[in-house]
Amino acid sequence: MKHLTVKEKEAQAFEKMKDVFHYKNAMAAPKIKKIVVNTGTGTPMKKDKNKNDAIAERLAKITGQKGALRGAKQSVSSFKVRQGDPIGIVVTLRGKRMFAFLEKLINVALPRTKDFRGINRNAVDNVGNLTIGVKEHTIFPETADEDIRDIFGLSITLVSTAKNKKEGTTFFELLGIPFKK
Repeated sequence: MKHLTVKEKEAQAFEKMKDVFHYKNAMAAPKIKKIVVNTGTGTPMKKDKNKNDAIAERLAKITGQKGALRGAKQSVSSFKVRQGDPIGIVVTLRGKRMFAFLEKLINVALPRTKDFRGINRNAVDNVGNLTIGVKEHTIFPETADEDIRDIFGLSITLVSTAKNKKEGTTFFELLGIPFKK
């Protein structure tokens, strides 16, 4: 049996979902618009300016695209953060890079997660987007074992055109996202 790519599964989702959700044509079926990979660099940036660069470099290796530095929206004195201080890095993936990253996430990274039992169905929000929290970036194969000094977490959001939670959950199941049984 031939292994289907995520893009091929997305195309087949219409056929499997049209009777349940009463789609009239393939354009009504959900599709993935973009994938947003986000990480917070937080306070280590204050102590060592090179940590932001190291995190940005590793995130670029993982996603295949350079990330954009995000600044604080407002000053918070208890965290010693001023407005505009860089506190995170975000990468938005579309097109071929998006499908390549999703393929890698489903088939390589998530199975490498320690004690992985599936993604909770509540991770799909009410507008049909899926957000996955990854505690350690080391589950991705691009991170070499010798430069694991600073382990950071990621937030991966799969933005779809699904209209509600039920439609989004069904769509992500058909794509091959491993949900808890």
